Amino acid sequence: MPVSKIDLITVLGPTASGKTALAVKIARQLSSGVISADSRQVYRGMDTGTGKDLFEYGEIKYHLIDIIDAKTDYSVFDFRSGFDAVFREYKAVNKIPVLCGGTGLYLSSVLQDYKMAKLENNQQEREQLNSLSSELLKEKLFELNEQLHNTTDLLSKERTIQAILTAEANKKNPYINYIKPVSLTFGIAVEREKVKERIKTRLLNRINNGLIEEVEQLISSGVSHERLNYFGLEYRFTAEYLRGELSYDNYIEKLFRAIAGFAKRQMTWFRRMEKQGVNINWIQDGNYDDVKIILFSHGIVS
Repeated sequence: MPVSKIDLITVLGPTASGKTALAVKIARQLSSGVISADSRQVYRGMDTGTGKDLFEYGEIKYHLIDIIDAKTDYSVFDFRSGFDAVFREYKAVNKIPVLCGGTGLYLSSVLQDYKMAKLENNQQEREQLNSLSSELLKEKLFELNEQLHNTTDLLSKERTIQAILTAEANKKNPYINYIKPVSLTFGIAVEREKVKERIKTRLLNRINNGLIEEVEQLISSGVSHERLNYFGLEYRFTAEYLRGELSYDNYIEKLFRAIAGFAKRQMTWFRRMEKQGVNINWIQDGNYDDVKIILFSHGIVS
């Protein structure tokens, strides 16, 4: 069997599809580790709402989880640089890490080899942008990036400002020379109704296991409501509930619908990646036996 050139395994899929469990199984098979591609799991103190479930990893080493404070900005540039550093460590010892997550922009930055420039921390420019209205900020972002796909950049002023600064940096600064991995990519395919059932069950479990208390703790530690809105989903709607803007039942229903809508947008992103040339091996419900067959066919496992 020929030696495989693959140096990365990627596991992607919508929220509540079982990505972590599959990634850990593969990493265990390869005696390797898991690199998270989740835009919220990087933050410390955001455990229940982001579904870190660190117990799932067991003895498997994980990366890019719990690395910064919730009040600190973290961009796709930071992720791509962090991934590159970890990937080089595995490359140096001839091991294949597993990239796992559902943040489409993060996954695309690696699998589609985004050209990225260092983002300078210009507080004066950030403050000037913050003085503009949300509508003016959106117009400015579209001027910089007419092909904007990541519509979550429009959910709050903070997200839009970050996207503007990133786009400006990419236009005027030299690109970073990252290693481009050769990835064997798996996508977890789950029927939409089944995903929605899992989302509802998981949401109720998270609420019963401390989600509301977690958001209260974040607020008491100085995380602003604007910042919680930036994080979206569980954090945005829980903060609204705590401010008395939503009844308990309305809170659960609106949050469930928002998460289900997010899962649908994730799949739209992944399908677009495929149209743009990313080869994704779709595995029904994360069936590990099917994964092993593909790993074997590529000479990655014997």
